[in-house]
Formats: sequence, C-alpha cells, structure tokens
Amino acid sequence: MTYDLKITGGTIVDGTGKAGFAGDLAIKDGKVVALGKAEGGAVDTIDAAGQVVCPGFVDVHTHYDAQILWDRMLSISPWHGVTTTVIGNCGFGVAPTRAAHRRLILQTLEKVEGMSLDALQAGLGDDWPFETFPQYLDTLEKSGSAINIAALFGHTPLRLYVMGEESTERAATPDEVSAMKKLVREAMEAGAIGFGTSVSVSHNGYAGKPVPSRQATVEEMDAMVSVLGDLKRGLMQITIGRDFSTRHMAEVSRKYGVPVTWTALLSYLYGPGGHRKQLDLAAEQRKAGAIVIPQVSCRPLNFEFTFAEPFIFDVMKFMNELAAADAKAPGTRRRAYADPAWREKLRSEVTPLFRNWWERVVIAWAPSARELEEMPLTTAAAKLDKDPVDLALDLALADDLQARFRMAVMNFDEKEVAELITDPNTIIALSDAGAHASQLCDACYSTHLLGHWVRERKTFTLEQAVHNLTQRPAEMFGITDRGVLAEGRPADVVVFDPKTVGPGPLKRVHDLPAGADRLVSEASGIAAVIVNGKLIRRGGKDAIPVNGRLPGRLLRHGRAA
Repeated sequence: MTYDLKITGGTIVDGTGKAGFAGDLAIKDGKVVALGKAEGGAVDTIDAAGQVVCPGFVDVHTHYDAQILWDRMLSISPWHGVTTTVIGNCGFGVAPTRAAHRRLILQTLEKVEGMSLDALQAGLGDDWPFETFPQYLDTLEKSGSAINIAALFGHTPLRLYVMGEESTERAATPDEVSAMKKLVREAMEAGAIGFGTSVSVSHNGYAGKPVPSRQATVEEMDAMVSVLGDLKRGLMQITIGRDFSTRHMAEVSRKYGVPVTWTALLSYLYGPGGHRKQLDLAAEQRKAGAIVIPQVSCRPLNFEFTFAEPFIFDVMKFMNELAAADAKAPGTRRRAYADPAWREKLRSEVTPLFRNWWERVVIAWAPSARELEEMPLTTAAAKLDKDPVDLALDLALADDLQARFRMAVMNFDEKEVAELITDPNTIIALSDAGAHASQLCDACYSTHLLGHWVRERKTFTLEQAVHNLTQRPAEMFGITDRGVLAEGRPADVVVFDPKTVGPGPLKRVHDLPAGADRLVSEASGIAAVIVNGKLIRRGGKDAIPVNGRLPGRLLRHGRAA
C-alpha cells in the first residue's frame, strides 16, 4: 500500500494511558491504517525520531462560537496541538438568535466573555446566515474549519429566543419552559452534544443585567436536562452558582442518567485548602451514582485588566456599585480612583479572594511609565517609594484608565493545583479559547501541561498527561470517534518533542476584525498537527491555505457523519 502520510521512528502514545512504544504510524484516506509497523511508501513522510506521536488534543471548554464564523482556522488552538474543540460552554453562543436580538447577544458576549464588540460586529456582519440552532450547525458544516467542532446548546440564547428581553428579568412560564424543551430536543436531534448553562453571579450581560440563564429556576433547569434523559444521550455543562449547586447537579444526574460537568474548581476559589471539600464531594457523588465532574485548570488564572473595565473585581459589591454609578454619570470611576478614601476600600474592604491582591500583580502595559512594564507591582512600588494600590491607580489615571495589569486571580498555589489536576474525579479543561481574548490566553493549556507538569514537575507521566488531553475529555463529552490512536479511527495526530514542548510568552496582537487586540502564545516543540489525515501545521506554521478546503469536521452527536 502507498500511504498518504507516514510518521516514522517516533514513540507512539495512543491516548489510553498505556505505555508508549516505538513504531510508525500510517494514514490513508483520513484514517489510521497502520500503527507500530507500517511497511510501504507514502506520498509524504514525517521523521519523528526522538518525538512523541499521539492523538490530537480535545479541548472541551472553548468559546469559539462567534470566532469560527470569521476564523475557520480557530487560531490559536491548533498551534498547541488541539484538533477537536467544544463550543457553547457556560450556556453562551450565537444561536438561536432572532434578527432583532443580534446586538443583544453580541453585547452579552462582550460583557460576560470579554469579547470585543467591534470585532464581533465586523466579523459577523449584519446578515447572519442562520437563526435557529440547526441552521447554525449547517452553517458551520458548510463553511468548514481547520479542526473538529462539537457544540453544546446554550441556555442564554435559548431563553432570549423564547422570552425576549424579559429573559434577563424573570422566571419562565410553563408555556415558555415547554417551548424551550422543544428547542433543546431540536438542537440535540440536529447534533448538539449537550446543554450548557450558567448561574454564576459574575455573569452579567448587556446593560449589566444578569445573563438570561441566571433567571432560570431549578425546575426549569430540570426540565431542560430531562430532554437529554429522554434521548438517553448528552451531558449538562454549567458554570456554578448558589442557585444550582453541586447538590442539584447530582440530583439531575441521578434522575436522568446524565453526566454533569461544572466550571470551574480552582485553587483559592473556596479559600486556601477549600478545594479539598469539593474533591471529596465529587467522590461521594460518584459513589452515590451521580456523575458530577468539576473542570479544573493546569494554569494560573492570569487576567489582564484595566481600571476602565476591571472585570476581575466585579464580584465585589463596591466595585459593582461603582460601575453602575459610572454608567449613569461618566467620570465617577476617575473621581473614585483619585479619592484616598476609595483607595482604602480597594486595600481593606476586598473579599478574601482578593486579600493582598497587589502582591500577585504585574504591570503589563503603561505608556506613561514604560520602564515599569513587566515589573511586579510591589517591586515597582518599592522602587518609587509608593503604596502598590496608589501606584496602580496613579498609573491608571495617567493613562486614561488604559494601563494594563496582569494578576493571578486563582490557581497560583501549585501544590493545590497539583491536587486538582491529578484527582480521578476532575477533568482538565478551561482553556476559554475565544473568550477574554484581550485579558488572558489559556488556549495553550495543553503545551503547558506537557512542558510544566510532565517535563518540569513530573506530576504526570507522559502517558497520563496525553490521556488527560485526549481520551478522557472525549469520553466525558460523548465524543466517540476521537481521542485514541487506533487502526480504523480518524487520523487526528500530534507530533511533539517532549524535551522542548511548551507555550511561548504571551504577546499582544491586533489581528481580530476591526483591528481588535488579543493575547496569543506561540507553541514550541509542536512538530506537526494532523486533522482527519490532513497535515494542517508543520514546524510551527500553517501547512494548508486559509481560504482553501479545510479538513475539520462538525461532530454531530459527538462523531463525524
């Protein structure tokens, strides 16, 4: 046989967690046709001596719902070996959306997921080629993408579609719940892999209103999940909040036989050591017959923020009050930031999560003081004999509130992070790729896991880490034809150098529509990325034309048609 592509001399790590072995991998017609021994020639050959050959990574927590409509390459995920991604997380998305609600949906994405409204409007335009969720999936399938896509059906656009703007204000009526159930069934039958929602108190949309899903009652949530139970497939993904706790998740999981995964269990989310109670609870729920899986992150939750829109502080009441006051009377923020009494609030009236927050801050960009950039705030303050909070607000005011600061909000205690990512009842996820683009970049989580937690910290073996990036997330999300290298399976493959793999430093680029900015990270050590047998990245560069036919597939019901 003459193969389309042959990868020779590498260490094959098949995704199952089994020990790697030396051998070749051969691909024909988009599938793996030989594994271990591959006799015969090939149209193209990759020499993988000294490198690892493994399944493409499966990123189950992204927000590419809008970006995919203008960026079919789904950058930057493939740079870091991701070949399959799940959109529709936290209940956000762009379908179903009536024409009259398009701007409201985009404004919601702007506020809650930190997306540029200018970029969204320029990227999607005025004439969307879809209204319903099935039409949206058809649009994605027709357009194509570089990597595979699976989609959750989002609660926020669903409620807005059925209830209009009142969806941000009240509970649904029985008739509205019935209408929503029908649309959930329609979405699942069209190919959704599950239902996404959010009750997080930090999720506020346009005009500062709660996102629609936050107004759903427990009974409404139950009704939506009941559709998945009736169909006997799919999962629920939820961003946690008081109104739908892990107890409620366990109840619907047992009642309907539906897995529930929640975002996000992070170090310091519940205070020092607080994560252990949640890990114990997840284990107890599993023993009691419920599948409730917290999503965890292998990276510090670093946010870049400005004091014009200090998103990370929005969970504190006095910051919310200031934002509301500034919306009514522009300039209120600036006056508060200059007021010594208000500055003292930011020092002493913060929640436990933000105690001594200035000790975790780096000055990322300050036009009025370029010499301080990439310097820890405390170091700069000591150098200038200033209080750190005063310095931060002085820089903000000097730069029209546009100075940028980077802070590790959570997940900065590596001992606790190690406990979270190695627990058998968690799943490593939370890249948030496509969201908060100007504030963070965790789409590189896969290369960080392989570089930091495997090579440097030795917390995982290589085989364990690959399993956590491939088969485990695929199986959890009902993606049935990805995540493992085996003969006859689709050829999604990553070739990487275990000695050098890792994410590069963050850099800010202006390549989104309307010139909007985002943070990106180049990958090191990723030699090749293959999707459905097609080489899409080689040597850190795209290997296919952006405007040509792309090999990614829409994974309806969790698999390619």
